[in-house]
Amino acid sequence: MYLILIGCEYAGTTTLAHAISEWSKENLGTEFKLIHDHYKLPDTKPHGAELTPEDIAAFQQLSPRLTEVIQRHNLYYHTPWASGSDDNFMGIGLYFEELVYAPKYYGYGGRGQEGDRGKISRLLEQRILQFRPDAVLVLLHAAPAVIRKRMAQSPHPYPVVPEEDVEHISQRFEEEYENSLIQRKFTLDTSTASVAESVADFAAKIQPYLTAGDLLRQELQRGKAA
Repeated sequence: MYLILIGCEYAGTTTLAHAISEWSKENLGTEFKLIHDHYKLPDTKPHGAELTPEDIAAFQQLSPRLTEVIQRHNLYYHTPWASGSDDNFMGIGLYFEELVYAPKYYGYGGRGQEGDRGKISRLLEQRILQFRPDAVLVLLHAAPAVIRKRMAQSPHPYPVVPEEDVEHISQRFEEEYENSLIQRKFTLDTSTASVAESVADFAAKIQPYLTAGDLLRQELQRGKAA
């Protein structure tokens, strides 16, 4: 399974990604060993040890040019480059977060700028569709008032989206979702749904997009539970 989860910060992408991994383990007998969540700067969430405050401070001192290069390499590293792999992949934000956040908050990647993220993202999507045609895009939506409430109740250590930008950023993710070349896609509304309810919604909506291998694993798991 190749999943890309996108949505405005605080829409619930990270929380739901881990819950989906647990659902996959229980229902398909396979999990996502790594959840790639590296695109909200400066907290790029490397696998292994978390970034220290000193690491974060050093990253924040980088110029937009250097940050652009690092993130461009990050994007290409997390994009399939050969056929034949059916390994599970879960990407949070991926190039969509660079499309939305980089020009507005990070100082690079806008139209005509160095590392134009519109052009790069289209190339990355073409590569994904070539090598992982099973890719599924999932947009998480939450009402602006709900997002602002989550911001106040559980603030991120290094937030990206200020309160006044919630509507604009939510709209930008919806635009890029609609513009995406990936046609295997659906939306989830996390405004009032619990994590369990969102996972159940995901489980129903992902069903038409499960591969033959996924379906076989699902049947085997059902047989074990019977």
